[in-house]
Amino acid sequence: MAAARRLFSFHLALHPHEPARPLATAATAVAVPHRRGKHDAVACKATGKTKPKSKAKAGSKGGERLRRRPLEEHLKRRTRSAAAFDADLYGRHGHAHHVPVLLGEVLAAFRRPRPLCSFVDCTLGAAGHSLAVRIHPFSCSIAFAAGTLMMEAHPEMELYVGMDIDPTALEIGRGHIEAFLAGRESNGGELRAYTHVKNFKYIKQVLGSVDESLAVGSSGVDGILIDLGMSSMQVNRSNRGFSVLQDGPLDMRMDPKATLRAEDILNSWPELEVGRILRDYGEESNWQFLQKQIVKAREMGGLHSTGDLVKLIQRKCTISKGRQGWIKTATRVFQSLRIAVNDELRVLEDSLHSSFDGLATGGRLAVISFHSLEDRIVKKTFLELIHGGEADDEEDDDDDLTLPDINDEDEPWFNQRVQGRNGIVLTKRPITPSQEEEKLNQRCRSAKLRVIQKA
Repeated sequence: MAAARRLFSFHLALHPHEPARPLATAATAVAVPHRRGKHDAVACKATGKTKPKSKAKAGSKGGERLRRRPLEEHLKRRTRSAAAFDADLYGRHGHAHHVPVLLGEVLAAFRRPRPLCSFVDCTLGAAGHSLAVRIHPFSCSIAFAAGTLMMEAHPEMELYVGMDIDPTALEIGRGHIEAFLAGRESNGGELRAYTHVKNFKYIKQVLGSVDESLAVGSSGVDGILIDLGMSSMQVNRSNRGFSVLQDGPLDMRMDPKATLRAEDILNSWPELEVGRILRDYGEESNWQFLQKQIVKAREMGGLHSTGDLVKLIQRKCTISKGRQGWIKTATRVFQSLRIAVNDELRVLEDSLHSSFDGLATGGRLAVISFHSLEDRIVKKTFLELIHGGEADDEEDDDDDLTLPDINDEDEPWFNQRVQGRNGIVLTKRPITPSQEEEKLNQRCRSAKLRVIQKA
């Protein structure tokens, strides 16, 4: 039985999104898997027996890790979308440049509590989300779909603002929006639409340029969407330097006008700073070793292409063997460099405050994140915004901050809400893609949607 429990726990660690398969009852306990050392394996071959687990000292960290938890407590953190997956909607708003994620879920987030007369897509891209708003109550993929998706779903919309720091992505989105508006005008609908090549940290400035009253909290917009994911177009273009699998320049700039590139960090920044970036932004456990190897490569002329960096990781990544081993390490390294080049985490936190200030009473802000660093900031900042101060960043928030489960037929996906004097966090735990969506788009696996409503 103990062996079965270890296998079950190990299966959950490797496949956190697969449906759980209880061993017996809902109260079955899950134990931390025991790792055998090299000598244990030899003993097992000789005797055919397994070595019993060593007992951890009472009160030690090891004892805490070995403490068993009920299965239902372990699984309650799963936040898969419970909405019916609309494959037709997904097919209509996905295209060669970008496949929007959580499309139906985003649409649902903006159906209430007020008409969506004004909407801001902070990461417009190809306008996939923006053009879908009328069709289905659950969809979101900021980079290329939000604008047109929202326009379709909300015929009452009078003002639309699209922003993107990437001029190429914005141009694609602008074309989709213009085509949509041409058809809408023929039907007599009136909608003012503006697009700006701006980072979403300038949302207040952009709203003020459209209408001075929008920059004031009392007369803000009804909905704001921020999709922190990269578009497939950006990843697939080797000259941008984002892809691990394609050789290209070590660029990684979202804004082509910015001066700092990944190549500058790798070849000229202090060794300790390079290590800090790998550790803090990539959460790379082998950061010290990689830091030394990157600095050592400078003696041989430095690293000047993504291929150079990947080859260094392949040669030196001896801890995790095989293609998946070095790819995972390379992905973390590329992530850390991209975050540093674009100052993404600081920009995100500042933008969340600015966006919340720009909402009208009852307006909603939806954010899609794609890695734990982003999601942590979104979660913590949302709590700070509704409480007007510091927020506890622990995984288990105090129950007294949470309203009872709301059985709302129109919004069943928001199972628990956190109430504050300035607003409501509608997603105590983030919403993640359904299994059906993951099968169609593997890049959406790490997406998490959080929504906040202004009081």
